[in-house]
Formats: sequence, C-alpha cells, structure tokens
Amino acid sequence: MRPVTTAPDLIRVLVCDDQALVRTGYVTIFSAQPNMEVVGEAVNGHKAFASSRLLTPDVVVMDIRMPLLDGIQATRQLAGPDIEDTNPPKVLVVTTFNVDAHVYDALRAGASGFLLKDAPPTELVNAIRTVARGEALLAPAVTRRLIGHFAGHLHPTGNTHPARDDVVRALTPRELEVLQHIAEGLSNTEIAMTLYITPETVKTYVSRILAKLGLRDRVQAVVLAHRTGLAPGPA
Repeated sequence: MRPVTTAPDLIRVLVCDDQALVRTGYVTIFSAQPNMEVVGEAVNGHKAFASSRLLTPDVVVMDIRMPLLDGIQATRQLAGPDIEDTNPPKVLVVTTFNVDAHVYDALRAGASGFLLKDAPPTELVNAIRTVARGEALLAPAVTRRLIGHFAGHLHPTGNTHPARDDVVRALTPRELEVLQHIAEGLSNTEIAMTLYITPETVKTYVSRILAKLGLRDRVQAVVLAHRTGLAPGPA
C-alpha cells in the first residue's frame, strides 16, 4: 500500500535520468509545486526499480536511454501488464528522442505518458498531474502520427482483442463518441467542452469504456479505437 500523506492531493514523484543536471532541473521544478514531493532520484533503470519499491512514488519520470537498464525495460518492470503490484506507479517517459519506435516501445511497456524534454516546465508539471489522475498523455508532436502508424501493432493486455463490431455492441452511442474523442488525444476537460457535459461525467464514461473493453488505460483505448477503425487515421 502507498503511504498516507498529510495532503490528500500530494503527488509523490521519483525522478530517473542518468544526467545529474537534468535530475536537478526536475527536482527544482517539481519541488516548487505545492502538491508535489520528489521522494527520490535514480540514475538508471535498476536504481529506478529498487527506489520505486522502497519509496512507492505515484509517478516515475523516466528517461529512455540510460546505462545498465534502459527506461523501457524499467518501465516494463514497474508498470507492465505482467507485474503483480495491484497499485503500480504511473510512468511518464520524458526523452530527447522524438522517435516513433521509442514511443511504441514505451507504451507497450506500460507507460502512461510520453513527453519530449524540450517541453516547457508547465507542460511537464501538467503531464505529471495528468498521469497521476490515471489519464494517458502523449506529446502533441507525436500523438496522431504515432498512434495512426502503430495502431496495428499495439494491442490491449489479455489474450483477446475486441473487433470493431464487438466494441460497437459493448458501448453505448455516447461511450463510442467519448472513445473517438479520446482517440483524438483530447483530455477529459476538452471532451467535456466538446460534448457540453461535465469533466466528472466524462471521467465516468472513460471508466466504463475501459471496464467494458478490458483495457488498462487511455493509451490502450486510443490504440484500440485506431486499430478497429473507430477513429480516423493521422492527418
């Protein structure tokens, strides 16, 4: 179980990057937030895994290219579909490499978000808050191109993958509409504004969609929507 903190909305963050300067920058940014606490730092994937077990962060900010154990392998150990932890940390992959294969591998490994290191501090902080809430996040520069290109290769967890007709039968028309907006990369707030409903209602729809389709998170919902043709391909 994760420790109970004095502030209910406090987000516990573990920073994992092999560059000391990058880690220092992250710690400075995150520690300045009233609802964030940096509980530890790690210089490679092995250290990240060990520190996560000991410190139980809510979010791990993970680099990809690191010595000994890279960020993809570490993510798979921390948040992959085969782990036994019933409440694993969310992993936000932050990298300088805007390469489709890296994002593809990160999502397959269980990452909840992918962001480029040139993102401004406010975007990075918001990304941590987003994945901490259980939502998925992809850098705007890669979202549609990546998902559209790799939709045929990314699959939900489990042995069965719902076909288009199965998804249509499982969801209500409104849930299908929400799924399509999720696949466009919209946040709950953006979907709420588009459909003229509250963000809380959107959150309820998202939870129902994931439960009905047996999906782990919004990333898998995006992938499934594209793979089944329920969402348009990249522009």
